[in-house]
Amino acid sequence: MAVSGFDIDVPRWDQSTFMGRLKHFANITDWRTALLPDSRLDEAKALVESCRAGSVPPGTTEEQLHYAKKLYDSAFHPDTGDRMNLIGRMSFQVPGGMAITGGMLQFYRTVPAVVFWQWVNQSFNALVNYTNRNAASPITPNQIGVAYLTATSTALATAVGLNFYTKRAPPLVARWVPFAAVASANCVNIPMMRQQELLNGIAVTDENGNKLGHSKKAAVKGITQVVISRITMAAPGMSTFQRFKEEGSCRAQSPNCLFCSLVFMVPAACSLFPQQCSMAVSKLEPELRESILCHYGDSVQYVYFNKGL
Repeated sequence: MAVSGFDIDVPRWDQSTFMGRLKHFANITDWRTALLPDSRLDEAKALVESCRAGSVPPGTTEEQLHYAKKLYDSAFHPDTGDRMNLIGRMSFQVPGGMAITGGMLQFYRTVPAVVFWQWVNQSFNALVNYTNRNAASPITPNQIGVAYLTATSTALATAVGLNFYTKRAPPLVARWVPFAAVASANCVNIPMMRQQELLNGIAVTDENGNKLGHSKKAAVKGITQVVISRITMAAPGMSTFQRFKEEGSCRAQSPNCLFCSLVFMVPAACSLFPQQCSMAVSKLEPELRESILCHYGDSVQYVYFNKGL
């Protein structure tokens, strides 16, 4: 049915609950959207922007608007509105994760192979981390380069070092080392790729989107939540990888198990925390807190920011 006065930015599902966020992220991390051409994504963006401007094309249905918003949220950054690179999108996590884990299963036998595939994995993670950062905090090309080198080198050293430990570890411990390696690498890679937010603060706003300043404490909170989410996202995949590696199970089974794991865990892990994070003004840095109190008094109790994914 045709619609008028449709507010396309009102969340389709309740973002204050886990189930509401799960439905939202299952919708926008749908791996099939990664297969669509840029022209189709640009059409969706044009329809979303037309709806925001109050000029919905005649005959447009609510279903068409919901689908356009799905494509928009899956491919365009919430802070800038720019189209994100394909590999860095959350909708690419399923095909990207399957390709990398498949390479590890097939070639993860020699030291050079371990180093190469861990470098590929950490480079992929670094690109995802950069793409899904809080883009309201500016970063220069030189800073991006430094962040990539520090993130991949430290995460690679951590992951490779822990993986080599499996040769000397007791069997029960060895089973969990690959997961520990991925978890430790995420704890390094994500903060390194988003180090400018930690150094200079993350942009925070009031509930109406008015910018209030930058907060390092907000950056720490947001990035910590992202680290927890990404470790959760990787856990089942690494468990599957280790089991097939140990048992030498049929290679035909592993893609199916990994696919099912990623299709569920990507939206589930993204749903652990709201993407629009909040923080009490009382917990901000003294300078920012005083600035907000000076300009707004007690009318602003919380600040809001995009924590990234």
